[in-house]
Amino acid sequence: MSISISRMKTSFVVAAALLFGMTACEKDNYTAPKSEFTGRIVYKGEPLLMQSANVAATNVSDFPVFIELWQKKYNNRSSIRIPIKQDGMFSALLFDGEYKLIVPNGQGPFMWKKTAINTPDSLSVNLKGSQAMDIEVTPYYMVRSPQFTVSGRKVSGSVKLEKIITDAANGKAVERVSLYVNKSQFVDAGNSINKADLAGSAINDLNNVSLTTADIGAMVPAQNYVYARIGLKIAGVEDMIYTPVQKVTLQ
Repeated sequence: MSISISRMKTSFVVAAALLFGMTACEKDNYTAPKSEFTGRIVYKGEPLLMQSANVAATNVSDFPVFIELWQKKYNNRSSIRIPIKQDGMFSALLFDGEYKLIVPNGQGPFMWKKTAINTPDSLSVNLKGSQAMDIEVTPYYMVRSPQFTVSGRKVSGSVKLEKIITDAANGKAVERVSLYVNKSQFVDAGNSINKADLAGSAINDLNNVSLTTADIGAMVPAQNYVYARIGLKIAGVEDMIYTPVQKVTLQ
């Protein structure tokens, strides 16, 4: 009788182990999303440059701009947020399926289409394998013709500001223009070792905006170059729009 009970116990342990192994295999074989959804935020085909998505932001104003995807299959119960990189590009790995794409209210230094009840309009995305899509928006301003120069350990920059949205209902004023300098190519309001600000009220000509940083101190480890970028803060708009990042050599 004891031998029978022992065999029964052994059989039970073996069966349990097999069941656990099968379950573990099922979990290990779970299919990950494989379709890459990529694109850019653009104005007339030109990408809009924004805050870096490569930073662990701590302040709300430092969070990167994002778009949202809602998968229709799940009755819009939750969204997938996709951050916009500083070069205006985005990417995400997704399952194939039908999605609704929106830009939430308050996101980005631009206007996005809205419905009659003032909610964000949507685009349909039918993902079947990897797909690229540019998202056309209307910026309040474009920051044009950036130029950077160096004098000693000071960096100067100049830009032209083109006002795109000019109607009284939607047009915005310039709050400030800022020149940011950083040790790495990730440079913006949330990533800088030096900066210079110019208030919008001090700008007399949108076609000639210039500013200069204070002396850049010693860097550890030492390097004889920095990365510079100019950003525009629009009155009443949280997110800034930027120039491309440029590497400059210190004298």
